[in-house]
Amino acid sequence: MTTGPGLGEAEYDDTAMRFLEALWGDGYLSPGGPNEVDRVIAGIDLRNRKVLDIGCGSGGIALHLVEAHAAGHVTGFDVEAPVIEAAKNRAARRGLAGRATFVQAPPGPLPFRDGEFDVVFSKDALLHVPDKDALFAEVFRVLKPGGVFAASNWMIGHDGEPSPDMKAYVEAEGLSFSMASPARYRLAMERAGFADIAVTDRNPWYREVARAELARLRGPLHDEVAAVVGADYVAKNIKTWEAMQKVLDSGEHRPTHLRGWKPDRGR
Repeated sequence: MTTGPGLGEAEYDDTAMRFLEALWGDGYLSPGGPNEVDRVIAGIDLRNRKVLDIGCGSGGIALHLVEAHAAGHVTGFDVEAPVIEAAKNRAARRGLAGRATFVQAPPGPLPFRDGEFDVVFSKDALLHVPDKDALFAEVFRVLKPGGVFAASNWMIGHDGEPSPDMKAYVEAEGLSFSMASPARYRLAMERAGFADIAVTDRNPWYREVARAELARLRGPLHDEVAAVVGADYVAKNIKTWEAMQKVLDSGEHRPTHLRGWKPDRGR
């Protein structure tokens, strides 16, 4: 869940990375592991394609796109230096530094050329970006004509005042969330020029996955993770998961898949 363009100060330090990777898998800072990544990009051929991973975190997804999907080259982008350093080290250890590179830059316009990428991907990072219209204008700009945007993102089910439970959850996370509704994301994509937009609700999936994660944190995973990050850190996150489960069960917290195409001018 680490950031795309829109944040400056690092929120995912070494402790956070170790905790989330213990829960979600080596190199993964968002839920579902490689299986959920595969669902986000289902039907998209990455072979020999140039891919941008916005909010790449510690690099597990970018390397999965190379190893499992034969992406020609993946550029991971994040505004946070600690996760980029971890991603570079992970790529080097796996001998993939030539096919996966990682770029850290401050919030603002993406540091890439117009039409540089065939595919733009993001996994649970765009919720950190306040200006959704500016975000999708940039995604559209760096895509080639005919290119595709595919993402998963955490959203709120409406654009009104968050409920007390949602406010409590966001406060428990302690992260700079700028959540918006699926309808708001679709509008931002339409305004940017995307076509054939698809929006897929993932709340039914994650509310059950999160319940299992909470059970693991309370039980079999507790001592193992506490030995790495400390019992107090685990206890804090158990409270966060409890708060999150409430808004998942109510439907206010709505993880969602997005997909859209940049029209091909040649057609």
